[in-house]
Amino acid sequence: MPKPNIDLRFNRDYASSKQLKQKARQNIPKFAYDHLIEGCMDEIGLKRNRQVMNSIYFTPQYIQASSSVDTQVTLLGHTYSAPFGIAPIGLQGLMWPNAPIILAKAAYAHNIPYILSTVSSESLEQIAEATHGQAWYQLYNPTELDIRDDILDRLKVMQYKNLVITIDVPTFGFRPRDFHNGLAMPPNLTLKNLYQAAIKPKWSFNTLKHGLPKFKNLTPYMPVGSQKQELTELMNTAIMGGLDFDSLKAIRDNWPGNLIIKGVMSEHDLQQAIKLGCDGVILSNHGARQLDFSESPIMPLTQLQNRYQDKITIMIDSGLRSGADIAGSLALGAQFTFLGRLFMYSVCALGNDGGQHAIAMLKAQLIQIMQQVGAENIEALKGKAFLHHDVNQNRQ
Repeated sequence: MPKPNIDLRFNRDYASSKQLKQKARQNIPKFAYDHLIEGCMDEIGLKRNRQVMNSIYFTPQYIQASSSVDTQVTLLGHTYSAPFGIAPIGLQGLMWPNAPIILAKAAYAHNIPYILSTVSSESLEQIAEATHGQAWYQLYNPTELDIRDDILDRLKVMQYKNLVITIDVPTFGFRPRDFHNGLAMPPNLTLKNLYQAAIKPKWSFNTLKHGLPKFKNLTPYMPVGSQKQELTELMNTAIMGGLDFDSLKAIRDNWPGNLIIKGVMSEHDLQQAIKLGCDGVILSNHGARQLDFSESPIMPLTQLQNRYQDKITIMIDSGLRSGADIAGSLALGAQFTFLGRLFMYSVCALGNDGGQHAIAMLKAQLIQIMQQVGAENIEALKGKAFLHHDVNQNRQ
């Protein structure tokens, strides 16, 4: 492991999620941008995630001795340089060519976790090499047990230590933008999509350079021609098998490393994860892409962390887009955080520099918040924020 890159220099023209999102929209085709930003159905869940996040308030303490700030945190046996990582993101290479490698290398340089999605456009073998074995892997339970076991064997060979099982996909999300765009892998070459790509020269040039994106982790298991199915059909028929206690136990029994359950939103599922002997959970509503009327994971976090934080590692994603969101989630009891769209905005906006930029920006924002509230380390953040009793009174 190299010495963590602690350079906090970032492109000051794009110092917020909003600015990165605007630049990303300028750089990538509409069908790719739609897939990146969309939620489920009417996208009420997307708004709710931000509404609740914006209802976190800090109480600063200014009259005290100043001290240096330490953002390091020990998680599942590894000390990371910051309390946030890169969440699993499907179709990364569709949104920006070579995005998985860009983000994985940036995560390794800064010593934060990168989670590779089952439906990423890069293989688990390549990501293991890019991160020197430090990446995590997110698994959708395949419909065929032979495929599941073969993926687990590949992960063991590449010495992955952390396996994340996503449980919130009993069906694929109902996403109107993707339906309208006919999203598939590789992308459908309709006249509309060809035109959208042609007017985004940076994206088109890089796609020609790196090739059309594919589901590289799943390619060995796909029948010829299956990659031209619509994404929804492919996910429902090939990638997502049923998940119950017994199927999760079979994975637990076959996996020697840390096992994390992602998509937990209820006390029942948290208790089941503990009963299974899991090492951690990620409270998540899948970025509001699966269940439109879902609550923000901040809500179960505030209800459950006091009772269960000593029994299992509790992490969170969905709706976070800044260092302030990271600090607020930690102050309310999360032990670690993950962000997805923010990192893709940054890569789509800034290309090869996007991963480093996003990490440096988030670290600088987090440090500023910690200095404002008088938290010299991550543990000291706990209890320094509260959730406003009326989340409808959110700040714009």
